[in-house]
Amino acid sequence: MHRTFLPRGEVASTIPVWFVNAANWREHRDSLDPPARAFTDAAGFEPTPGRHLLIPSGEGGIARVLFAIEEVADGKKDFFRPGALADLLPAGAYRFANAPHDSRLAALAFALGCYRFTRYRKQAEKDLRLELPGNVDGEDLSRIVEGIFLARDLTNTPANDMGPPDLEQAARTLAEGHGAQVRAITGEDLITENFPLIHAVGRAADRPPRLINLSWGDPGDPKITLIGKGVCFDTGGLDIKPESGMLNMKKDMGGAAAMLALAHMLMGRGAKIRLRVLIPAVENAISGSAFRPRDIYRSRAGLTVEIGNTDAEGRLILADALALADEEEPQLIADMATLTGAARVALGTEVPPFYTDDDELASSLARCAANENDPMWRMPLWRPYEQLLDSKVADINNVASVNFAGSITAALFLRRFVSRAKSWLHCDVYAWNQTARPGRPEGGECQAVRALYTLLTQRYA
Repeated sequence: MHRTFLPRGEVASTIPVWFVNAANWREHRDSLDPPARAFTDAAGFEPTPGRHLLIPSGEGGIARVLFAIEEVADGKKDFFRPGALADLLPAGAYRFANAPHDSRLAALAFALGCYRFTRYRKQAEKDLRLELPGNVDGEDLSRIVEGIFLARDLTNTPANDMGPPDLEQAARTLAEGHGAQVRAITGEDLITENFPLIHAVGRAADRPPRLINLSWGDPGDPKITLIGKGVCFDTGGLDIKPESGMLNMKKDMGGAAAMLALAHMLMGRGAKIRLRVLIPAVENAISGSAFRPRDIYRSRAGLTVEIGNTDAEGRLILADALALADEEEPQLIADMATLTGAARVALGTEVPPFYTDDDELASSLARCAANENDPMWRMPLWRPYEQLLDSKVADINNVASVNFAGSITAALFLRRFVSRAKSWLHCDVYAWNQTARPGRPEGGECQAVRALYTLLTQRYA
């Protein structure tokens, strides 16, 4: 169990956190004893969402915490606002004295707000604990927190320490903890075993490209395959990125990190699935052996691909992984990738778009995303745009012939490599928090995974 959470009654004395708002504030204030009421008035506390007040006890400790949230009827309420408590509170053990908007999400946000990336700089540790609210499954919540922390750590680690071999080791470490198996196809073996696009994208780097294949579960259970884009650093290749575009490219393996996080959650829960995780791990580097614009490669699926831009490398490595996954006709193939800047233009950094032909899957995932406060938005696989990927010399170009609908055309490119799976889902994530928000510190982030985890556990308990 994640160390933030305490089972109910484990600690004799916990500090109560009272959630107040404009509607209940007067009643709550009047219920305070006279010294506490006088202190609150002197401090000028008002129930403005996000404000807090530590009310002292007569013994010099903290008697209670006031934390203001939005009113219940407020359509703009932030279910993760209690995550701010992780930064606001001193060390100690706390409990929710009354219910916030959603006790489970509030506890999750509290734990996620405790995250710190400390690999390269020491930070003062704060022993902060929360007694689990009633009816909250602490083991499941802890698995989710552990998975998200794993994804954040992997994404925050710079490329000098998170190259393809390091990503493989992360997968192996995860597999060892859950009794899973891992096989990696590396370097020239990618050519021998027919993964030409993965090899082409990664061959220019000193650290060889690879396809990481993790498998777990009973072969007789429903087959679920997760694919994560593992570009450990993206220069853009010969179509090199500008300085501003390259700065955060250590996060271009955020899709792989997210799928490893999801695998941890599913394996830890013992989901009744045969799980497969495929991670094409490469660096899109520049050297004499770098792939070039106008090169043509025959993919694993047999389609020939003309390279219109070497900075559209993520879809190339995913194409070979998708083709492999599709060969065994799984129930679901889900891929996660930091794929396009166009997705950010369309929906910003906080709402990842997703694509699928399966309407029932789409509606279920949207519902799970809303319930989990893990925003996602369905975008159309608009088939008339497929002509924008036409090539005069190959079966398909890896980029569109115009600068419009970039996220849609990327998804349509990927769709060409899936034909046998019962359902396919593509998520175009950002994997990064531009600024800190409650429960979501600045830096690497694990987007869309909690929604997908909820969907899969509902289907395969």
